[in-house]
Amino acid sequence: MEQIEAYLQKLLGIEAKVTPLTKQELAIMPYYLTSTFKFYRLTLYSRDFILVDVQHDNFNITQTKQQLQVVKKDFNKEVALVAQNVTALERKRLIEAGINFIVPNKQVFLPDLLINLNENNKGVKQKKKTEKLLPSAQYLLLYYILHRYEKRQIEEYTFKELAKKFDYTQMAITKAVENLVSHELCETKGTKEKYLHFKYPQRSELWNEALPIMVTPVLKRVFVDEKPEGFMCLANTSALPEYSDMNPSKQKYYAVEKTIFYDLQKKELLVNENENEGNYCLEVWKYNPKKLTEGITEGSNVDPLSLYLSLKDNQDERIEMALEQIIEKYIW
Repeated sequence: MEQIEAYLQKLLGIEAKVTPLTKQELAIMPYYLTSTFKFYRLTLYSRDFILVDVQHDNFNITQTKQQLQVVKKDFNKEVALVAQNVTALERKRLIEAGINFIVPNKQVFLPDLLINLNENNKGVKQKKKTEKLLPSAQYLLLYYILHRYEKRQIEEYTFKELAKKFDYTQMAITKAVENLVSHELCETKGTKEKYLHFKYPQRSELWNEALPIMVTPVLKRVFVDEKPEGFMCLANTSALPEYSDMNPSKQKYYAVEKTIFYDLQKKELLVNENENEGNYCLEVWKYNPKKLTEGITEGSNVDPLSLYLSLKDNQDERIEMALEQIIEKYIW
């Protein structure tokens, strides 16, 4: 618990106090909970939070959520799970389930607490929690995370230069940055010339903060019997083998930016286009996958993080394991 105090103080810049619950407090809870977890009280800004410390590495997300709801009802306070070892897949499921959690010295996901820490910005926080990123904003964020080793980072580009680099209009870049600012993921710098600056120095923190509001890049999927001419990135399960141990699928998937797709459609260059089956599946993307993946892939695949977002809701266990490998490799 001392680790948590030090970690929260460093992360939030405020005093954090963690104390064990008393025997009298523990007595109000069922035995199956007190025998499974250890319980603590976290105090921030004079507000109490119940910490539920997991005593083992493996736990069922659905069952744990139900158990935390019991604790919340018993104490009428917000509850957070504390775990020392959490896999990328477990972090994904905890976030999707809306469970507050702390992994000491690695990650804090406390949306309920953060909303109440600043009552003056409650409306902004609610907006951040419910509205999704614009595809163009997500594009900038993913490029920043993926291309961390580029000599010139995109934070060093003016808005005008970003527009030229990514084939967007300057107005589109401005709106994308405004969208990131509204979600408190970045800020703008400069007076005459504007630059964006992401708020999280650790890209893993930026990813986890943005993950709940990021969207799938796939607008729709259609099937054709012939692959259209021109360069297209491999996508979906066709792209997973490069980034994971998963074997390639029989179905071939390709990602194509929406303006290119609609141009092919207009010129009637899509053979036997339909929504059900075909030799090739074309994923129509909301942003251009090619620029994002330059220097990242060795096999003409879409980038790993967009790939993750396109498949994160898939329930296939093999795909879930492949996605976990992607996060371990490219985020942590």
